[in-house]
Amino acid sequence: MFEPNGPLPPEIYWRRRVLAIVVAVVVLALVIWAVLAFTGGDDPETEPAASGTTMSETTATTPDGSGVEAGAETGSDDSGSDTAGSGSSNSSNASSGSSTPSGAAESDEADPDAPTTPVSASTAPGQCSDQSLAVRVTAGEPNYQVGAEPEFTIVITNIGTSTCERDLGAGLQQVLVYTLDGNQRVWANTDCFPDSTADVRSLRPGDQAAFSVRWSGTTSEPGCATPREPVQPGAYTVVGQLGGLRSTPEPFNMTA
Repeated sequence: MFEPNGPLPPEIYWRRRVLAIVVAVVVLALVIWAVLAFTGGDDPETEPAASGTTMSETTATTPDGSGVEAGAETGSDDSGSDTAGSGSSNSSNASSGSSTPSGAAESDEADPDAPTTPVSASTAPGQCSDQSLAVRVTAGEPNYQVGAEPEFTIVITNIGTSTCERDLGAGLQQVLVYTLDGNQRVWANTDCFPDSTADVRSLRPGDQAAFSVRWSGTTSEPGCATPREPVQPGAYTVVGQLGGLRSTPEPFNMTA
């Protein structure tokens, strides 16, 4: 029964039998695997889940915080930190995204107020501003006798960097005399002889315009409303003024 019979050598028949047995075993294994896959497919996943649950419970109940617990906490911390990092990154991106429109809004709101440099309403384009001019006044002599008529020179200099024009008419120039302490105004050239004649000068950088004014040596008030009296001997100062510019007081004496 087991001995192969036939015209071929016995080895061929034994090989055929072995191959048939192997094929049968493989088919049987496949059938068993298919049955297990359809009937008990959830068991392999359930066991790892149960195992993981058991490990989690063990980790929670371990008092010394070593071993698996440290690894579990580390994994949890890493996960938490990644989430937090992602959240903070998103929050940062949102913050930066929202800050850009805010900055633009602030920039738009600030634009109307951007010109912070005040522009003088009285200075037209091409005219010399007070900031571009300097005023200086000098007395012809340091000492005059009472009754003499002191002579003063007012010099206006363009200290700016560009050529400009300015009305330097006599009515806009003022030469004033004060007592030495500056508390009492004694005289001004425009009190009794106002002059509205225009005298527009073009001044290049560094150019000077000089004017001479003679004082009668008597007092005066604006509008020449009071009698003019000869001044008393003493020390006085003279000041030059053009618009809002005033020179440094220059001292001189009236002697008896």
